[in-house]
Amino acid sequence: MTDESVPVPLTVKTSDLKVRTLSAVVMLLVAGGALWLGGIFLQAFIALVAIATLGEFVRLVWKASAKTLNRALSVLAGLLYISVAAVALASGGPSMVVILVGSVIAVDTFAYFSGRTFGGPKIAPRISPSKTWAGLIGGAFGASLFFVAMFQGVPAYQCWRYLQLPEDQTQFAFDGPCSYMPWAFNLTNVVQVLLVGLVVAVVAQCGDFFESWLKRKAGVKDSSNLIPGHGGVFDRTDGVLAVSFVVGIVMLTDRLI
Repeated sequence: MTDESVPVPLTVKTSDLKVRTLSAVVMLLVAGGALWLGGIFLQAFIALVAIATLGEFVRLVWKASAKTLNRALSVLAGLLYISVAAVALASGGPSMVVILVGSVIAVDTFAYFSGRTFGGPKIAPRISPSKTWAGLIGGAFGASLFFVAMFQGVPAYQCWRYLQLPEDQTQFAFDGPCSYMPWAFNLTNVVQVLLVGLVVAVVAQCGDFFESWLKRKAGVKDSSNLIPGHGGVFDRTDGVLAVSFVVGIVMLTDRLI
């Protein structure tokens, strides 16, 4: 035995990168196709993702605890958690998916680069050693920029508006070319969008921490090996689930009130 590190062959690194890239392309094509088709196709895609996530959640619960009561209660809680998130995503059509998924992607992207650039104290090193406070702040800023871009409207894409439906039900919908008043840059709006960005970043990170904690309890690295090079579906949806769940609870509370 020696203390010298053994370098990883370049072919191993490259092969892993190729697999990850190919998997990412396939995921983007499938998700993008469902988003483009909308309607029942998008709802079916969301349902399939939710079912796959629930299956992986149950697998982790079974590995994390041997007690029947704990397993049963955890599965029921997971079913409620994932179902509410899926309904929230599906209820608003393509625009809701773009807003929720896009904001979480912005959080993850900015958090990654902020954490790598500034480093600093970890948020919860025992649960997720790579998450830093700098990353959280960067993620909040990224989500805020995403919302500003959505409010401003990007000419290459369609904009979103609220459709007022019967029985006072409201949902997002496509509204053709951008034509509404752009977002006004003033102190009130800046503070509001920063707060919303911070809330989204915190909730998304909580979803990530929850899955990381559950995987540690289960003693596994990934929720499954369903997606080559990326782990499981739950590994890809943890942040979106948390944000969508909160949105679903807000929507439900609004209807009840």
